[in-house]
Amino acid sequence: MTIAVIDYGMGNLHSVAKALEHVTHENVIITRDPRRILGATRLVLPGQGAIRDCVGELERTELRGLVDDILTRQAKPLLGICVGQQMLMERSEENGGVDCLGFFHGSVDRFPANMRDDYEQRLKVPHMGWNLVAQHHDHPLWAGIDDHEHFYFVHSYYVNAAEDAQVFGTTQYGKVCAHVAIGRDATFAVQFHPEKSSRAGLRLLENFVTWTP
Repeated sequence: MTIAVIDYGMGNLHSVAKALEHVTHENVIITRDPRRILGATRLVLPGQGAIRDCVGELERTELRGLVDDILTRQAKPLLGICVGQQMLMERSEENGGVDCLGFFHGSVDRFPANMRDDYEQRLKVPHMGWNLVAQHHDHPLWAGIDDHEHFYFVHSYYVNAAEDAQVFGTTQYGKVCAHVAIGRDATFAVQFHPEKSSRAGLRLLENFVTWTP
C-alpha cells in the first residue's frame, strides 16, 4: 500500500508527507514518476502559491493528462489540499483568469476588498490563521471531527462550488461563505491545511488513508 504525494513542483510536499507518515504505517512517497503515481493506492494533490503557476507546472511536468485521467476514472482516492482544491474547479479569477481542471463545477473567486466582520472590524486578505469549519454534509473524512472544528487557512481566493451536494464544509469570513471542503466520488478536497491543523487535521488525514469510497 502506497500513498503518493504528487510532486509537480508546487506545494508543501514534505510537511504533508510527514503528517501522513504520522497517521499511517503505509508507505508515503513524494513523486512525479507517472508509474509510481499510477501504482499508488491513494493520491494527494497539494498546491501553494499562484494558481497560474500551479496549473502551468502541472502541464510542464506532463502530469496534467495523468491527473485528468485519474480524476475521470476515479480509480483511487484522491485528496486535494489548498490550491490543490482550487485547481479542481472550472476557473479561477486569480492572475487575470485561469482555466483549471474542471472536475467540479464552479469558480475560484477573490475575497472582496474592504471586508468587515460583524463588529465592523476590517478583515485582512489573505485570510490567514485558524477558522471554524461547518460540516455541510456528512462524509467519512469527518469521522471523529466535531462540527465547527478549527482548521488552519492561508488564502486570498476561495472556492464557490456550483453543486450544493458536493459541498461538505464551509467557512464564514466576513460576508463570504467559502466552500472549503468539497467532494465527489473518490475525490475530496479542502482549502485548509490539514497538515498544519493539529488534532483535527491529523484525524482528517487518518480518515483519508482508511477511506474506501
